[in-house]
Amino acid sequence: MAGERLGSRGQAWFCTTGLPSDVVIEVERMSYHLHKFPLMSKSRKLHLLITEREKQRQEQEDGEEEIEEEELHHITLTDFPGGAEIFEAAAKFCYGVKIELTSWTVAALRCAAEYLEMTEDFAEENLISRTERFITQSVLRNIRDSTKTLKSCEDLMPLAEDLGILQRCVDSISARACASPDFSSLFGWPISDNDPKSILWNGIDAGGRRKSGIRPPPPAEPWFEDLTVLSLPVYKRVIAAMRARDLRPEAIEGSLISYAKSSIPGLSRSSRKRAAASPLASETEQRELLETVITNLTSEKNSSLVTTRFLFGLLKTANILRAPAASGSAIEKKIGSQLEKATLDDLLMPSYSYLVDTLYDVDCVERIVGYFLERQEETSAIVPAEEAAGEVDGSLRGDNTALIAVAKLVDGYLAEIASDANLKADKFCDLALALPDHARVYDDGLYRATDLYLKAHPGLSEEEREKVCGVVDCQKLTLEACTHAAQNDRLPLRSVVQVLFFEQLQLRRAVAGTILAADAASSEPRAAMSEDSVSVLREGETWRTAVRENQVLKLDMDSMRSRVQELERECTRMKRALERMGGDTRAGALSGFTRRLGCRFATQVCDSHERTVVQPRKPRNE
Repeated sequence: MAGERLGSRGQAWFCTTGLPSDVVIEVERMSYHLHKFPLMSKSRKLHLLITEREKQRQEQEDGEEEIEEEELHHITLTDFPGGAEIFEAAAKFCYGVKIELTSWTVAALRCAAEYLEMTEDFAEENLISRTERFITQSVLRNIRDSTKTLKSCEDLMPLAEDLGILQRCVDSISARACASPDFSSLFGWPISDNDPKSILWNGIDAGGRRKSGIRPPPPAEPWFEDLTVLSLPVYKRVIAAMRARDLRPEAIEGSLISYAKSSIPGLSRSSRKRAAASPLASETEQRELLETVITNLTSEKNSSLVTTRFLFGLLKTANILRAPAASGSAIEKKIGSQLEKATLDDLLMPSYSYLVDTLYDVDCVERIVGYFLERQEETSAIVPAEEAAGEVDGSLRGDNTALIAVAKLVDGYLAEIASDANLKADKFCDLALALPDHARVYDDGLYRATDLYLKAHPGLSEEEREKVCGVVDCQKLTLEACTHAAQNDRLPLRSVVQVLFFEQLQLRRAVAGTILAADAASSEPRAAMSEDSVSVLREGETWRTAVRENQVLKLDMDSMRSRVQELERECTRMKRALERMGGDTRAGALSGFTRRLGCRFATQVCDSHERTVVQPRKPRNE
């Protein structure tokens, strides 16, 4: 209408056209003062309601009753879809005012048009046809707009479901996600097997050498972030529709990760920022989301999307929310399949159980290591058959490297938890011995953890001290570690003797190696001799070298046996002296006889897998 003015004053909304309002419609405590003819021309429902009021008015006039004009034209619309704001837009449409349709408002306007019965049969180019055309031509053409409309449908149930708006949006999202290019073509990644970058993608460099962990995770598809606004029930419907259309597993997995990070507090920094601006989901909703994510994660062992940090975040959340044991076990198995990619900070998970006294969840780490070893056994069984068929990929060939990395990780973890006063010796030993012997090149890292444990638990019995020290293989200690252990007064006497013995063996082997090198250098002038003569001489030199080495070793053994007997006699004398004196200590006595034997060394400790000397670190919670 020309010359009309539309606006609100307080809880009332007025349309001034030069004529007084003859209809008052109330929606959510907002009163709309309107005119009946524009409304009746577009809405069948309002036409019937106003006609009924007019009929009642006529009957009351015939009965000569006094009536108030306002009461005759006062209509209340309960449970109006979209609320007062959407009714205002529908009222403007009835007055011929141009309204803007958006992906956020079109579903509510479609439901309002259905509620008001604004059909084509009642008026041409009515609101139902306008909104349906916008949904078909604009909303359902891309994932982002479909997601916005789908989100708006959550407050319009069950009418949006009955009208099919929700299902059409779900189908549109799943269909367009399946039709989108895969990761490689979407982001310009190489897809040719001859491209060096493609070889890196498969885990092997251009020189044919295996490169573990060099494949970067694919970037997130644009619609991953769009779906994070949906509520969990609606999101689950979208995921189910995608699975029904056989969408790529990595795409579903990427969407799940993005949704979980945005909805579960603590999984990412962005989720913490969102949590400050929006109310947090309840524990029940978070637990349901957690189980949904775990159930839909792919079972592939080398997923490039699921990082160990994300999995450890899920595991911590599962422990906090008291999720079912099956959910926690599924995450632990997933972590175990890629444990070599974890960091020490990942393993340091607090213990959330009231039944466990330790600061960190040692039992959980022990289970994860067990799952990792199960995967190693499965791989060892697969490799021979796959090698025969020529189908071994890079992940199978790198098991030894992964095992060494996990051993170094476990040694660091043991050093961190060693200072926990509630950590039992049996639990410490079980975790230290969980890995096979060939997992550690050197036991220096394990020795450092053991030394820290003995330092933090001075009240251990002699039997417990020997058990803890028994996890260290003295033959796999470097000379620097042996030097430190030989003067370590926290070690039992038996361990010190073993260290001294194997230290002497290492020294003698080093001397024997020097002699062999000298013999090899002296044999160079004989290179001009005949091949047969050289062969005979080499056999003779090898025999003489072996005999000489055996003689040296026998002398060393005799010398070591004498030293051990001397140590035993010295220990017996010290025990008797202590019993008589009563005030001396074992530590002072042990340091005394080490000085008598001339054992004075610098205190240095080596890293667990390198021969370089490093200074001992204090654990972070010491």
